Amino acid sequence: MDISGVAAALHARLPELGERIARRIRSDVEAYDEESLIPFDSLRSSCTANADLVLSHLERADAPDASPARETGRVRAEQGVPLADTLHAYRVGFEQLWTEILLESRTHPGVTDDQLVSQSAEIWSLFGLYAEAVAAAYRETSAELTSQGRARRSALVEALFTGVMADRSTLWEAARELGLPEHGPYAVAAATAAVPGQEPLAGVEAALRRARLPSAWRLLPDHRIGLVALPTAEAESTFLRVLRGTQSRVGVSPSFPSLRDTPQALRFARLALAGLREARAGVARFDDDPLAMVVAAAPAEAAHLVGVVLQPLIDLPVAERARLLDTLEHWFAAAGSATEAARTLFVHPNTVRYRLRRIEELTGRSLSDPRALSEIGVALLAARDPGATRPARTPPPPPGPAPAR
Repeated sequence: MDISGVAAALHARLPELGERIARRIRSDVEAYDEESLIPFDSLRSSCTANADLVLSHLERADAPDASPARETGRVRAEQGVPLADTLHAYRVGFEQLWTEILLESRTHPGVTDDQLVSQSAEIWSLFGLYAEAVAAAYRETSAELTSQGRARRSALVEALFTGVMADRSTLWEAARELGLPEHGPYAVAAATAAVPGQEPLAGVEAALRRARLPSAWRLLPDHRIGLVALPTAEAESTFLRVLRGTQSRVGVSPSFPSLRDTPQALRFARLALAGLREARAGVARFDDDPLAMVVAAAPAEAAHLVGVVLQPLIDLPVAERARLLDTLEHWFAAAGSATEAARTLFVHPNTVRYRLRRIEELTGRSLSDPRALSEIGVALLAARDPGATRPARTPPPPPGPAPAR
């Protein structure tokens, strides 16, 4: 006699067998003891299906069918049970099933010990086959769920940045799903990618998580944007330190209290990024130089202002133009002190004063007139802004026909 009769006898009591296996797993595997995570009905159904699979194979000696094992892996991945616990439970279930086979075989005198030893090898071969199916289905489902979660998270972040969400309850739900607090302050960062699709802020999300600063990020073709919660007084300085550690070009918005303000904050962050004059890495806060941000916000108007205020300087030979613009910039940086500007330029103060008078003559504006001074200051920012396109000078009209003599 072979073991098929034992399998048939157990098959006749399959519902009770499935429940005993489920209770054994519930007792031996801690992760399976949580009803809210794995309802007992779900566990019993899975155990019954897998026992049915094994017993049917032993009865008919047909090809193994791993579909119930794959279903177990899929369901456990959806339930969030760790794979290690899932495989542990599967092993415990097989052990219990083998125990049931041994107990039942004692009531079948024709089943010899040699047959049981031989059958045990097949049982554990089946266990290996089905465990592989469980693991494969678990990983496939887990990868799909991760992809879906990332896609949903990315969509929620995009909705916040575009202002699609407006009512308070929807914003609260989005904040909860993204792991953000419902109330600010928050800040937005925008970083340039050196190559389209390249990650410009590698590791920043993990670094912020370690600093207990919740954040949500989205990678765009040419840059990465992020929304960060700043729950403590020290949070902003920590945030800026993390950004500087990435060695990227980053613009940061002013802090803001409500998620409704995220689209405007993104614009401020992008303006701060555009205001970075150096090609190298750096972090620019919108609040550090608000006038420069205003210039960056309107590049066409800024370029026109350069033409209106500084065109006589722009038209000078390259060396003289650079000399006067540098002097003007150092003078502004020195708060109007010719002596301090001379020190940073490594020239005599009278040289600075001479150049300033030359600028006044060329522009027709007095540096002692507050209104004229503000116009020159803003135009200088625009002239130094790489995003401001210089206005093209209107070419003179072609000469008309020679007058008749």
